[in-house]
Amino acid sequence: MKRNLLLLLFLSITFVLSAQKKAELQSPSGEIKVSLSISDKIYYTISYSNDVLLEKNHLSLNLGSETLGLNPKLSGQKANKVNEVLTPVVPLKYSSVKNEYNSLLLTFNGDYSVEFRAFDDGIAYRFITNKKGDVEVLGEDFTINFPANYLLHLQQPGGFKTAYEEPYTHVESNEWKATDRMSVLPVLIDTKKKYKILISESDLSDYPCMFLKGNGANGVQSTFPKAPLEFGEDGDRSLKIVKEADYIAKTTGKRNFPWRYFVITKDDKQLIENTMTYRLATKSQLQDVSWIKPGQVSWEWWNEASPYGPDVNFVAGFNLDTYKYYIDFASKYGIEYIIMDEGWAKSTRDPYTPNPKVDVHELIRYGKEKNVGIILWLTWLVVENNPDIFKTFSEWGVKGVKIDFMDRSDQWMVNYYERIAKEAAKYNILVDYHGSFKPAGIEYKYPNILSYEGVRGMEQMEGCTPENSVYFPFMRNAVGPMDYTPGAMISMQPERYCGNRPNSASIGTRAYQLALFVIFESGLQMLADNPTLYYRNEDCTKFITDVPVTWDETRALQAKAGEYAVVAKRKGNKWYIGGMTNNTERQLEISLDFLNAGTSYKMTSFEDGINAGRQAMDYCRKESHVKSGDKIQIKMARNGGFAAVIE
Repeated sequence: MKRNLLLLLFLSITFVLSAQKKAELQSPSGEIKVSLSISDKIYYTISYSNDVLLEKNHLSLNLGSETLGLNPKLSGQKANKVNEVLTPVVPLKYSSVKNEYNSLLLTFNGDYSVEFRAFDDGIAYRFITNKKGDVEVLGEDFTINFPANYLLHLQQPGGFKTAYEEPYTHVESNEWKATDRMSVLPVLIDTKKKYKILISESDLSDYPCMFLKGNGANGVQSTFPKAPLEFGEDGDRSLKIVKEADYIAKTTGKRNFPWRYFVITKDDKQLIENTMTYRLATKSQLQDVSWIKPGQVSWEWWNEASPYGPDVNFVAGFNLDTYKYYIDFASKYGIEYIIMDEGWAKSTRDPYTPNPKVDVHELIRYGKEKNVGIILWLTWLVVENNPDIFKTFSEWGVKGVKIDFMDRSDQWMVNYYERIAKEAAKYNILVDYHGSFKPAGIEYKYPNILSYEGVRGMEQMEGCTPENSVYFPFMRNAVGPMDYTPGAMISMQPERYCGNRPNSASIGTRAYQLALFVIFESGLQMLADNPTLYYRNEDCTKFITDVPVTWDETRALQAKAGEYAVVAKRKGNKWYIGGMTNNTERQLEISLDFLNAGTSYKMTSFEDGINAGRQAMDYCRKESHVKSGDKIQIKMARNGGFAAVIE
């Protein structure tokens, strides 16, 4: 049996030593293949079922005095096969994740290696160095070439100072010039045939985030922010960089560098279901994770803390009575937390002196009485300037922090994310990063990081459209948790938008908003709207607050990137379904074959009403009985949705 396993391993991993060294690594299924050629550089070509998707790509790491990967001298190779089951601390898609891959470790003269892994849903590689002392990384070459004209889905900021909130742009690969704007990760590639490729990174640590830019020759290459050396004053919530190094990272010479990965699929549904960032990340560094409690959050900023109506006999605003009202609302519906956003402290520069109108200590006491935890908003700068803040907050009884306005992803700031999460964990403090880059594995190393913004979310008001947001399950949420802040009870079609705080509104139908709680993943899932409106829409509120934030199983039922997504998720013996579409009305048929055979189920659904294409608040609630194998029709209005619970 052992000999047979070894034979299978070396059938999928071959290596031929010749004048021009070549290697081939296949996924366990044999469908995905990376072919390596080692000559003046380390070249690799990625194929799926013999269709070449990316060809003669190359990689290197420039340390100044030497470039790893330039004229490489191979000294050894080691093949391996892994088949294991991982258990995430915060299961956003699955309570257990299968991790199966073939790997090839290529060792070169000069104390470095390159490791490739081939999964059934993609390819990943990383540099590994074994140098003495510290090294300065001047640059990294990640270059991929397209064999044909592809369509690229990008998020293109004006520079390295970005909160990753730009809308998606859609660029033909042969038209993306070197002088055009670069893109943050993730990037989604449509080959225009049957394949999609999602590019991102994982196990990011002590290193800047990677950006991509066109090379003007139907290919893309990496670019990175320089390491900052000196900072200057820039207001109450940030610092300006006044001096940069000529390197992108100064780091230890003995380390693993971040993974660069490609999720490759013939079926867009697999983009939604993928767990590549998690499978490549460093395992949790926390011994005790029992205190990490994901949950929903009532949030006051979007609706400007403005409850109203016959039960509101106080002046609403950022004050004690209003926050107690939010705590009462959260307690009534079993919402785990409230966030107290900007204004809870007397000054944004002083986190130890609460606003006297708010009385945060009384609210923490009251929240504990009502079984509702308090999460406090802070700028990253005030956290940096107050090293004892988490010890103090723990003594106060604070459950978590929302840290905002980083807006950078250079090495210093990446280290800040990790350093702050580690320090917060010492005092059992949860972390939600806003003004942030995308998830890249730190959240698995320190699973008290429950969410990141780094998305064009609902706080953008009319700038947040389903036409853009429908890409999130395939791109942004496909790489990790996402704090989009859903839950609007005032819904509008784009041409009729007129919302403004405190009467904030969203684009998309009411059923669309409910569906987002099922489709979008976040360890801290916001309810962004006013408790007054949630009380007035009891059936919708009951559905929203019953939706879990962690899941045992995820199945994408119907999906086309940038057009529509219908996803089913299971928690225990309950299934939830969420569907969303862009500005096109759709009717889709889905099969309920994921239900247990021989069992009768009740389905409660929220569907777009007959007039939802014009009056986006029009919806209908239905109850029906279903069983495994039934096929149901889902009709979604333009910018519409579908939400259901099956039990």
